Amino acid sequence: MSITGIGVVPPVGPIGPAGAAGGITGASRVASPQGGGFATSLAGAVDNLSAVQAKADDLAVQAATGTLTNAHDYLIAASEASLTTQMTVAVRNKAIEAFNEIMRMPL
Repeated sequence: MSITGIGVVPPVGPIGPAGAAGGITGASRVASPQGGGFATSLAGAVDNLSAVQAKADDLAVQAATGTLTNAHDYLIAASEASLTTQMTVAVRNKAIEAFNEIMRMPL
C-alpha cells in the first residue's frame, strides 16, 4: 500500500515584521534529494544565526542612539536572536549526545 501525493514539505519558520519571512526558514529547509545534505544545512543554519544576531545588534545600536523609529522592531529582533541561539545550542547538544552514544557502542 502506498500513499500518493505526499512529498517532502519544508518547515515553515516564523514570520518577521511586515510579513517578511525571517527566523530560521532558509537554514532549516529539508535537503533536497539532489544534493546539499546535512553539512550544507548546518552551514546555512550557522550563517542564518549570524545574520539574525547582526540584525539584532544593529537595531540595538539604533535604539541606544535614538535613531530607531519603532521600538518593537528591536524587541522582535532580540527575541528572534535569543530563540535562534537557544535552538542552535540545543541542536549542538543533541549532536554531541549522539556522537558520545555512538562512541560508547561496542564493536
